[in-house]
Amino acid sequence: MDTEMTTIDQNELYDFDFNTTDSIDVPELLIDQIIGQEHAVTVVKKAASQRRHVMMIGTPGTGKSLLAKAMAELLPKEELQDILAYPNPEDQNNPKIRTVPAGKGREIVMAHKLEAQKKAQSRNMLMMLLVFGIIIYSFYVDQLLWGIIAAIMILLLTRQLLPKEEMMIPKLVVNNYNKEHAPYIDATGTHAGALLGDVRHDPFQSGGLETPAHDRVESGDIHKSHKGVLFIDEINTLSLESQQSMLTALQEKEYAITGQSERSSGALVKTEPVPCDFIMVAAGNLDAVEKMHPALRSRIKGYGYEIFMRDSMEDDLENRRNLVRFVAQEVMRDGHIPPFDKSAVNEVIREARRRAGRKGHLTLKLRDLGGLVRVAGDIAHAEEAVVTTAKHVLAAKKMARSIEQQLADSYLERRKDYQLFQKNGSAVGRVNGLAVMGGDSGIVLPIMAEVTPAQSSSEGRVIATGMLKDIAKEAVQNVSAVIKNITGKDTSNHDIHIQFIGTYEGVEGDSASISIATAVISALENIPVDQSVAMTGSLSVRGDVLPIGGATYKIEAAALAGIKKVIIPKSNEDDVLIEEAYKDKIEIVPVTNIIEVIEHSLVGVDKQRIVEKLSKLTNLKLNLDIPEVVPT
Repeated sequence: MDTEMTTIDQNELYDFDFNTTDSIDVPELLIDQIIGQEHAVTVVKKAASQRRHVMMIGTPGTGKSLLAKAMAELLPKEELQDILAYPNPEDQNNPKIRTVPAGKGREIVMAHKLEAQKKAQSRNMLMMLLVFGIIIYSFYVDQLLWGIIAAIMILLLTRQLLPKEEMMIPKLVVNNYNKEHAPYIDATGTHAGALLGDVRHDPFQSGGLETPAHDRVESGDIHKSHKGVLFIDEINTLSLESQQSMLTALQEKEYAITGQSERSSGALVKTEPVPCDFIMVAAGNLDAVEKMHPALRSRIKGYGYEIFMRDSMEDDLENRRNLVRFVAQEVMRDGHIPPFDKSAVNEVIREARRRAGRKGHLTLKLRDLGGLVRVAGDIAHAEEAVVTTAKHVLAAKKMARSIEQQLADSYLERRKDYQLFQKNGSAVGRVNGLAVMGGDSGIVLPIMAEVTPAQSSSEGRVIATGMLKDIAKEAVQNVSAVIKNITGKDTSNHDIHIQFIGTYEGVEGDSASISIATAVISALENIPVDQSVAMTGSLSVRGDVLPIGGATYKIEAAALAGIKKVIIPKSNEDDVLIEEAYKDKIEIVPVTNIIEVIEHSLVGVDKQRIVEKLSKLTNLKLNLDIPEVVPT
C-alpha cells in the first residue's frame, strides 16, 4: 500500500503554524465560512444580488442550509417591512393588510393600544359615575334594591352594545423590529398552516365574547420570510397542494391568509393579499428532482439557479488549511469545548481523508465531521483538559460510531457465535464476501454456491437467494457469462445455486461479483477456497475486476473479523486509508482480473490446473447465452 496516504506528516498538511485553534481567525460572514463549495458560493452571491431562487441537490450534511443562511446575510436589511392586519368595518371576515417599514409596526400597535386604553378608562369612569348616581338616588327614594338591579343591567347592556376599543387594535402579523439581517426561515417539514398561514378557530362566535377576525390571523413562513430567504429541505415531501400554493406565492409575490381547516370558523376568514416577496432555496437529494412539482421546479429553473453540491474536494494544501479553519469554526460555534491542538486537527484531517472514500480527496460531509469535533471536545471537557488532543479525537471515533457501525459490530459478533462465516481452513463453494452498511461501516458477507443437475429439461438456471435487488441480480447475470468462459464447461444441464447468508436487509450493488464467481468456480471444479481470505470487487463480463465503494470500511471489517488477507480491485488501492490498529492484522492484495482472484483464493492440488487453464485465456470473449436469474 501507499504509506503516504496512511501516515500523517504535520509539515505536509498546512503551511502555517499555530498552537491551538483559538489563534485561527474565523470569518464573520457565513458565506466566507463555506468550505469546498466555491461554485455554490459564487452562485449564491449572484442569486442574492439579483434576488433569484436557488435549488440545491446533494448529499445530506454538505452545507445546503448553511448556504441558505449565508444568503440571508447578503440581502439588504433596509428593505425589510412589517405587516399589519386591520379590522374591516365593511366585512369583518376580510381583514385589511398594510405594510410599513421595519420597526414601525410595533410603534403603530403600541400607539393604538395606548389610545384604546385611554378611551376605555374614560368610558369606565363615566359608567362608574352613572352607576354611583343611580345607587345614591335609589337610596334617597328608598328603592336601593331596584337601584342596584338597574345599575347591573346598565353595566351588562353597555358591555354588549358599546364597541370595544381593543377590537380596533391592529395585529402585527410580521415583525422585523431590530433585525440585524434579512429573515431566514427554515420551513422544512412544516404543514400547510404553518407554511401558508392560518386563521385560529374561535370557540366563542357570538355574545360579545368573539375574537375579532383580524386578531385570529396567523402569518405563515412564506410571509415571515418576506424580503428574506425561505429554505425548504426535502422539497419533494411537501404535498402537491402546498407545492402548487408555493408556485402561486412565487409568481404573485403575495398570498392571502385563510383558514386551512374546512370545519373551523377560520375557514370563513380570508385576508387581503399578504406580501411574500421571498427568495426560495429548495434543497434535497437526487430523488427530490423527480418527485417535486414539475411547474415549481420549472419556476425555479427559469428564474434562478440549480446547484449540485459536491461531497468531496481535492486533498491539497489549500483545502487542508480550510479544514483547519473548519475545526476552529466548529469550536467557536459550540462555545463549550476546549480548543484543538495540532495533533487533534491532524487526526480530524486524517478522518476527512478516510471518509472521502476516494484517493486524493477530503470529505465535504462536514456535518458528520463536525459531530466528531464536538464529541472529541466533550471528551476533553469531561477530563477537564485545557486543549483537545489527538487522544481525544481517537476516543471520539470509537464513541461516536453511527447506528450502522454499531449494527455491523452486532452482526459480526452474532455471526462469530453461530459460525456464519469461517476464518480458518478451506471449503468448496464458500467465500467470505464484503459489503457496506449505511455508507460508513463494513460487514463480512458469506456467499455459498452449489451445482446440481438441472431441474428443467430445456436448460440450466442460475438461482440466487438472499433478497437480491436489481443491481445485484444483474451482477449475477454478468458473473454467469464469465464462469462459462473461464471453466469452458457446458452449464446448460446444471442448476447453479448462489446463496447470500444472513442478508436480512437485502443485497444491492455489484461489489460481490468476484466473490460469486470464485464460489461458483470452486463448486464447479471442486477446488477449495481459502477461508482466511475475504474479497470485494465488481466484475465485467470479460473478467476484469472493476472498482467498488467503501474499500476502507470493508477491509477494516475483515480485519476485525479475524480475516488474514483481503482481495480488492487494483483501482481502489489508493482509496484505502485504514486505521493504524488494523495495519498489521491484514494483508491487502490488489488485483486486476478474475485470474488473479482465483490464484490468491483457491487452494489444493487442483489449483494449478485451473490457473494454467486461465493463463491461456488472454482475451475472454463475451458469451451472449446468459441464463436468467430466478430469485426465490
